[in-house]
Parts: sequence; C-alpha cells; structure tokens
Amino acid sequence: MSENETVLVIDDHPERRNKLSVIVEFIGKKVVVAGYHDAKTLALDNVLAVIIAAGNTVSTCLAIVQDLTKACPHLPLILIDYPQETGEPLPRNITAMLHFPFTYAQMLEALHKCQIIRDRATEDSLSKSTHSPLFRSLVGNSESIRQVRKLIEQVAGTEASVLVLGESGTGKEVVARNIHALSSRAGKPFIPINCGAIPSELLESELFGHEKGAFTGAITSRQGRFELANGGTLFLDEIGDMPLAMQVKLLRVLQERCFERVGSNRSIDVNVRIIAATHRNLDTAIHEGKFREDLYYRLNVFPIDMPPLRARKEDIPLLLNELISRVEGENRPGVRLLPAALDTLSHYHWPGNVRELANLVERLTILYPNGIVDRDDLPRRFRMDEQTEHGILGTERETLLGIASPDQSGNDGIDLKEHLVKTELAIISQALDESDWVVAHAASYLNMRRTTLVEKMRKYGLIRPERASSS
Repeated sequence: MSENETVLVIDDHPERRNKLSVIVEFIGKKVVVAGYHDAKTLALDNVLAVIIAAGNTVSTCLAIVQDLTKACPHLPLILIDYPQETGEPLPRNITAMLHFPFTYAQMLEALHKCQIIRDRATEDSLSKSTHSPLFRSLVGNSESIRQVRKLIEQVAGTEASVLVLGESGTGKEVVARNIHALSSRAGKPFIPINCGAIPSELLESELFGHEKGAFTGAITSRQGRFELANGGTLFLDEIGDMPLAMQVKLLRVLQERCFERVGSNRSIDVNVRIIAATHRNLDTAIHEGKFREDLYYRLNVFPIDMPPLRARKEDIPLLLNELISRVEGENRPGVRLLPAALDTLSHYHWPGNVRELANLVERLTILYPNGIVDRDDLPRRFRMDEQTEHGILGTERETLLGIASPDQSGNDGIDLKEHLVKTELAIISQALDESDWVVAHAASYLNMRRTTLVEKMRKYGLIRPERASSS
C-alpha cells in the first residue's frame, strides 16, 4: 500500500473512533479522525478510503455515505457496525462492511480492496487519452514511468522506428505492445522475435522465411517474421545480440523495404514498423565492433529508456496490487503483505526487475494461499539486503578500525596494501555468508560481475563451508 495516502475515520463515539485509528495506524496508514458534524468539511484529496462507523441513528450514517459518494463517486467506503437489516440501498463504492469485534486481518483485507480500486482509478485516469487497456500493464505512478507513458503517446501515431532500452525484466515488450496498440497499425499483426534466443544459423530463416529445399530439413516453404508482420509491427527483442552478418541483411531490408526468402531470388516487398529493444549498451558494442553504427542510427530514431525497478521503488506497492489482482482474476487465491514485508521489498535491489517481482508473487501465492505475508515469510535473498547492508558495513567498519594508527604502528608504519586485502576479504566473506553462498546473489549485492567474484574467491581460497569440510 502506498504510504502517502490517508484513511479518514468518521465516528461520533470517541472510544470506538480511537480503536479504529489505532488499528489503521498499525497497518501502516496515516489516519485523520472526525465526528459526524465535521464530515462535510474533510478534504478528500489523496484519500485511500473513508471508514464510517454507524451511530444510534442509521440515517445520519447513510446521509454521510451519500454526501461522500456524491462528492467523489469512486472513493472506497468501509462501513463499521452498520445494521444490514435496514433495507436501505447502498452505493456501489461500499467496499466492505465490518462489525466489532473484527480481526486485524479483516481490516487489512478491506483496505487492500480499497487500494486496488484506487490504483485502478489512478491508472485509468492517467491513460484516458490513450483509450488503451494495455496502459494498465505499465503500472506505476513514479515520474519515470509517467514519462515513459508520455513518450509512448507522442511516438505511437508516427511511423518512426523506436529503440527501447533497459535492463532485462523491466517491461520493454510491454512498451512495444502499447506503441502498436495506439498506432494506426493496431488492427494488424504484432510479431515479436527474440534475436538472442535463436541460433545464428536459423535466425535468417526465422526473419525472412525459406523456400522448400533451401537447406536440410526445409521440407516445405515457410513465411518469416517480416512477412507475418506485414502491415503491422515487428518487435526485434534483444537486437544487441544479433550476429554482425545478420545485422547487414537487416539493414538492407530497413533501407529497401524488401527481402528474399532463404533459397529464393524473388524480392518480396514489405511494409512493417520496426520496434527494437536491448538490455545492452549499444554505444559500447559499436566501439567494440559488435554492433553496426549505421544500423544503430537506423533503429535509434526515437529511444525510450525503461527505468529499472530499483529506480522507481515507490511503484512496488502498485505493482504488487496489480500482480496479486491478476492472480485473483484467474480464480486463484492471492496474498496480503504486511507493512514490514513491503518495507523489506523496498530495500531489495531487484536485479530481475518487474519479472522478478512477478515471480515472487507467484511463489507467495502458492506457499501462502489467502494468507498474510510478513517479513520473515519472504525468501532469504529478499531479506539479505537489509541484513547485508548493516552486516557488511559493520564488518568493514570493524576491519578498518583494526588498522593501527600511525602513532600505534611504530616506526614501520602501516602496510596499506595488506589492510585493504583484509578489508576486501572480510566484505566478500560476509556477502557470501549472508547470501547462503549463492555466488550470483553475493555478486549482485557487491555490484560486481559473477566471474570477477569467482576469481576473487579463488584468489583468497574461499570455499563453501560444507565443501571445505568434505574435502
């Protein structure tokens, strides 16, 4: 749940009002309390939900409900101790009805439903001008993701080639699909191909097709992705992994808008829009001779940078709500995350980005169906960042404090190189311990390549404890 939204509690009974306030604050929300007579004066900006407790006169409570609904039709309302036998029709924005004594989990569930409703309303309002439900896939309200939406709107109506840049798992294909859906080609095919997942010797056939007998195993003629995408959009994912020889052929197609199938001399005209994506730094690839500069300029007409999840952590609660809602939309049990668990996830570095978050939700819904997830229920690697942040810094501090000052070191002074080696060894050892000796996780935290960490482990003779004992 977003921490910057407020829950209003309206009740004329001070003791019950105080109990409700304590419960909501314990969940981690900011609370504003008021009596019945103050209800009309309350500001409804940035309000997650309004909790209204029924008094002796149900009519007063109902009047407040009607006034709030009139002022803000989609504002989620929660009724407390409202008699169900009144027979009075209630508006559709009543999200939950609770009766004392209710459990903490019931209030958490009610506020979670309110959050989903508010998030969907926010996403809908942000994408009204686009009229595209796909924009809900670009979940988030951070400045960086709003900028991505703006760029998509600006380029979608053109024929410009687009290059989507970003780490793996950030949602580059989602961007490409949104551009296609908002373009004049929306009624035509959207054809994706992962240039890094297809062996180089088969990539030409996948892109351009082949004729019968063109090579061993070509028992029939086959259309390639360019033909399949004719009139629509071709999405070249991981273009940075395309072999140089294939880059030359792709450049020719982009320039001449025609190609030949493998095993044929007949040119086929094609009308496709190209959207490419990569997680690689193409400037570096060009400098290293691994990517053609002329192809880069042909593709990079309109670049869009997808931010990594760690750079927009304020979107994590919204993404969690959306991912859990999708699970529940498939008639599978969801989960609820307590504030401590959300706080832990906000400290995680998310090397796998949104894809890793989606995998976590899938795992949690399997392990804790319809359950409440606390910090200790999260897999250890997600808790490691908090522990390592304090543990490694503490180790480094202790190691550095162990360096003798010039006054204490005598005439020989300090062997700086030796102490730096000791410090590096201590920090690497701590990272490996905290990550259960999963080298990839330790390397990710230390912000170094896995191969570099493996080399340093060999240098210092660091071996996984059970392996060391068995040897």
